[in-house]
Amino acid sequence: MKKNYFYNLLLSIVNILFPILSFPYASHILGPVGIGKVQFVISFAQYFALLAAIGIPIYGIKETAKHRDDPEKLASVFTEISSIFFITSLLFSVIYCIIIFSFPFFTEERNLYLVAGILIVLSFSYTDWFYSGVEEFKAIALRSIFIKIISLILLYSFVKTETDFAKYLSIVVFSILGNQVLGFALVFNKTKLNFINLDFKRHLQPLIYIFSASIAASIYTVLDTVLLGFLSNEKAVGLYTASVKLVKITLPFVTSMGVILIPSISNQIANNKLEEAKILLKKSYDFLVFFSIPVAFGLAALAPEFIYIFSGKQFSTASVSMQVLAALPVLVGLGHFFSFQILVPFGKNKEIFYPMLAGVFSCLILNFLLVPILQEKGASIANVVTELIVTLLYFYFIRKFFTVNFNIRLVIQSLAAALFFFPIIMLIRSFVAETLYSFILSVFGCTSFYFLVQLFIFKNIFVLNFINTIRNSIRNK
Repeated sequence: MKKNYFYNLLLSIVNILFPILSFPYASHILGPVGIGKVQFVISFAQYFALLAAIGIPIYGIKETAKHRDDPEKLASVFTEISSIFFITSLLFSVIYCIIIFSFPFFTEERNLYLVAGILIVLSFSYTDWFYSGVEEFKAIALRSIFIKIISLILLYSFVKTETDFAKYLSIVVFSILGNQVLGFALVFNKTKLNFINLDFKRHLQPLIYIFSASIAASIYTVLDTVLLGFLSNEKAVGLYTASVKLVKITLPFVTSMGVILIPSISNQIANNKLEEAKILLKKSYDFLVFFSIPVAFGLAALAPEFIYIFSGKQFSTASVSMQVLAALPVLVGLGHFFSFQILVPFGKNKEIFYPMLAGVFSCLILNFLLVPILQEKGASIANVVTELIVTLLYFYFIRKFFTVNFNIRLVIQSLAAALFFFPIIMLIRSFVAETLYSFILSVFGCTSFYFLVQLFIFKNIFVLNFINTIRNSIRNK
């Protein structure tokens, strides 16, 4: 598990570094309008790609983990799920093309929509669900790093002026599809296609539930940008993108422990090893709480610096949206924990669907009420409130069938330590005028303060165990 976590942590770090190295460069050149134009097109295409996936990225991990010790059964499961994915990819590609050729709204930038449409046509090539199920996190990490390095080289080489938004779009598409297609080509080193005695029917019912939940979730996780584009303008989309992208950079790290534990938890639950599963869930929860709370407070307190450094002065008004969205690491982290690590492994598909359905209604209502008045700020409020509602409903359903002791003391300790970030940052700002230096000192100061308080004042077991693990590793070496 340590090796898997290392590679997943490496992937999380890369997923954090890639936007840091790419988005500031692109936003400074293209500006809010150019970024907004590209992000709207990408979001619109990704919405259809998400629908084409019909929940397979979630369901596939569980099914692969369940049969990973039986090569023949594993090959059959891979063939069945991949075949379904291929059919839905073609279906939603046709629907997408009908829409962009039927409505005048898409006429002016139709070429951009066609380029982004490749994401839907080749969405079936996404096979990370299989790699995760067999716990091949090394393959996922190394492949992603390779494609991201190439994407950065292309970005710095070809995007030079504010009119290069089409080139930027193509590079973004490549960064997604290059990773997927390479993974699909290499997956046959791990398994094979087996068209003998296939049983597609057994996948339909769980996929229908997860697909319904995916449609619901997509409305408030992907379609938020699309709704903002329809209800406001490209500049508002650009400002919202600047804030939400910086916040979401942290999500892969916050959920990194949970991602590597999903296959193990699914496997243990399938074998009725509930106590072992609870131990893993406790580790995941402690990791999530310990890191997500200070990340959220840090993002909120340093929002002006983040926006200025990573996006530029012309995006300065996006800092308010970022402060609102700073709650997402905690809310999305808990939502991921409740849904993918507990509800999905236990097969509670209905219990996933109902909270997401509630998320749909709250998202639509809040966006239509707030965006026309507050624009990107309204979209940010709608996003956070929707995530809060969905996460609370997940927790409500979990309490009805599953008992796990959530460490409330860790939450209180983390909140108490993170609250001091605001006076620390204000003090540094009063002495250091240069934004970059102030930002660096604030990050270092807050991080050091948080760990020292957790270690020496609260004597946090999580920190002590972490330090002991490092000491033991050094001694063993």
